Amino acid sequence: MYRKDLILMLRDNPMGVGELAQAVGMRPRDLAGELEHLRQSLRNEPFRLVIIPATCRKCGFTFDADKLTKPGKCPRCRGTWIQEPRVLVEED
Repeated sequence: MYRKDLILMLRDNPMGVGELAQAVGMRPRDLAGELEHLRQSLRNEPFRLVIIPATCRKCGFTFDADKLTKPGKCPRCRGTWIQEPRVLVEED
């Protein structure tokens, strides 16, 4: 999978990290590294990588936006019903 293919898949189409990993045939943790590299690569392009952070569906807690992997538990309510982070590519 080339980064330009990731850009085309994520252009104005937010996808969860797990959903995207399944679409490209990678593990979510491996894809997280690729997305970090994509973020750096887009600095010289007219695009930017937007990360919609993971949120707890039970209490609404919002996790750190820099983390691309799905957390195991919510630190506030200890719930495990967590929506994974979503990513998309937007034009600057």
